[in-house]
Amino acid sequence: MLTRRSMLLGVAGAAIAQPLWSAEPVLPIAETRFGKVMGVMDGPIAQFRGIPYGAPTGGANRFMPPLKPQPWAGVRECLGFTTLCPQAGLRAMDFRSEYFQLIGWDQSAGVMSEDCLNLNVWTPGLRDGTPRPVFVSFHGGNFDRGTANSPGYDGKNLALLGDVVVVTVNHRLASLGYLHLADLGVPEEFASAGAVGALDMVAALAWVRDNIREFGGDPSRVTIVGQSGGGAKVATLLAMPAARGLFHRAIIQSGGRLRLASREAATANTEKLLSTLGLRASNIRALQRVPWQRLIEAQWQLGMTDFAPVVGIEALPRHYFDSEQPAPSDDVPLMMASTLEDAAMFNTNFDLDEAGLLEVIQSRYPDQAREILALYRDQAPRKTPFLIQAQMLSDLNYRKPLLTQAELRVRRGGAPVYSYLWRWPSPAYDGKFGAVHFVDVPATFNNARDAIVGGGSAVGRRLCHQLASACIEFARSGKPQLPGGLSWLPFETTRRKVAVFDEQLAVDDDPRGEIRRFWERPSMTGDSRR
Repeated sequence: MLTRRSMLLGVAGAAIAQPLWSAEPVLPIAETRFGKVMGVMDGPIAQFRGIPYGAPTGGANRFMPPLKPQPWAGVRECLGFTTLCPQAGLRAMDFRSEYFQLIGWDQSAGVMSEDCLNLNVWTPGLRDGTPRPVFVSFHGGNFDRGTANSPGYDGKNLALLGDVVVVTVNHRLASLGYLHLADLGVPEEFASAGAVGALDMVAALAWVRDNIREFGGDPSRVTIVGQSGGGAKVATLLAMPAARGLFHRAIIQSGGRLRLASREAATANTEKLLSTLGLRASNIRALQRVPWQRLIEAQWQLGMTDFAPVVGIEALPRHYFDSEQPAPSDDVPLMMASTLEDAAMFNTNFDLDEAGLLEVIQSRYPDQAREILALYRDQAPRKTPFLIQAQMLSDLNYRKPLLTQAELRVRRGGAPVYSYLWRWPSPAYDGKFGAVHFVDVPATFNNARDAIVGGGSAVGRRLCHQLASACIEFARSGKPQLPGGLSWLPFETTRRKVAVFDEQLAVDDDPRGEIRRFWERPSMTGDSRR
């Protein structure tokens, strides 16, 4: 007899090995140290969204280190995304931009609230005695915008592919997370105000340590991963004494920032914001009572969009990538990456021609412009002028800092460093963005259906599987692996082994080395630290 169930299985059976119905609960329940939470099954993956890991951060808790959440009675429903930190993120990243439509920046779920310390979990199994590696992802958007609730960070496909647990984290941003008050005569309890957003991330990792076994995770194999601003967050955690021991591998993708905020610059920004609000630091309680909406408007009015953790305070004594001296977490295996045309997101002059490209280069390097153009054309003869421009800006703003970071870590010794370059161009928007910033994020999460990685195309699926699998093995053992017998050896300052993700996967010695050596010439080296 042809039933509705047999019809559905007939349609889906080729793609789904497991039956659509099972005896497992549709709404699984897990028990955290603060109370029980209810999630929902999505196929074989249990997902819990909006689990609190910290108390609300408004009122008297504003600018203060995070507190643990109050325990709750009964079962808390964690069925959908809840809150994100107040921000001007959508205003700063206009949906009319084709790039921001491409990465789905305007599609994030949730409402703005200072009760924003929550995280999301995807797991293949609860309490089943299988200790799985854990990925903890920190979202991009610098330190002033973004959310873990963005579709680009959906963790179920990665959890399914590698039998791993995936966690994504919301935390405080901009002035709510990084308003430096310590040098303005405020009470000692506000000494960490310039880094409380980073302390939120430490609190999330502590929650993982204390609770992840319930979700099938192994607290002794935690990998932190972040792209762009998320990569800068990973670098921040590498430098924080309080984060020591809470993670065991780290992945930084296109996170070119070498320096964070100085006390002097951060204090000047705080004084500007206080002046705009008509307040004095001596009246800190009034600042805690300002509606967050007014705070965000004042930030935007001043054009303050480059908040960062403040270095030189107890919570963050130093920059991680700014000294030859050993640092906390040097014993943590590290993976570092960039994409070939990271910087394509910043420009819209898609109709740039060869003459215009030469003018762009001449505006910055009048004496070397023709040599630079010839060098890039020799490496990429068929690329559009727009993408050659993007490659040059990517080399200066992403790869040069990345190489500085990697070389510094190698010189300091400790755990190995692995490096990859994503060279495959996104086919979206007729390929005009190339291998643009963010393209490797859905690949890391094995989200091959995303348009930026081909919308389910065969090549896109293969590349997503390759990168996600390499990251899974890195999380599992500290050593990434590639298919086909390719050996991905650690990065060194001599051979410079780099995995190259393109239509043909490869591991190369110093890819694009001629361009690297050009920018390292004494006449071309400026201080790329930001």
